[in-house]
Order: sequence, then structure tokens, then C-alpha cells
Amino acid sequence: MRRFYGGVIGLEEIEKPPALRSRGSVWFRVGAQELHVGVEEPFTPATKAHPALRIADLEELRARLADAGATIVDDDGTIPGVRRFYTADPFGNRIELLA
Repeated sequence: MRRFYGGVIGLEEIEKPPALRSRGSVWFRVGAQELHVGVEEPFTPATKAHPALRIADLEELRARLADAGATIVDDDGTIPGVRRFYTADPFGNRIELLA
């Protein structure tokens, strides 16, 4: 998760509170918000429910994702004037990225 969210997408990893450090998750800063990525057994990827991340340079991120081998699914234009696409993290969770 660190390589994908921190390395490829470029989110800043933040430290978890001491009481939560042993729970096997990682937290990232997304603007003024936080994204907490945890571990759950049995695991089922979130393929419909998903976070949406607003990206300053959507095309640059698209190129980084493609270079990393990520699948990119273009939006079908359902929201006029909004440029966006979807990808999945290494565990199959859907991620929406928009300009």
C-alpha cells in the first residue's frame, strides 16, 4: 500500500496514533483529509464503493499509473465538465481520480 498510495499516487504518509500502530494499517494525508487503509480478513476488495481523489495534474498521474502497470478505466462522461478515470490499488480496491 505504501508503494501504491505513497509512491505512485504521491500521497504523504502520516504517523498513526501510538495505540493504533500495531493494527496493520497505513494512513495518508489527502489535502486536509486523511485516507486510512487497513487490513481485513477475509478480504474482499471494494469494487463499487470507493474514495475519489482530486489530483492537480491528472495526466501526469495517469502516466505514472500506466508506468507502474495499473489498469486505467476512463470515465464515460456521465458528469459533464469533469475529467476523471478509475484505477485499482494492488488489492483490487477501486479508486476514482479526478481533475
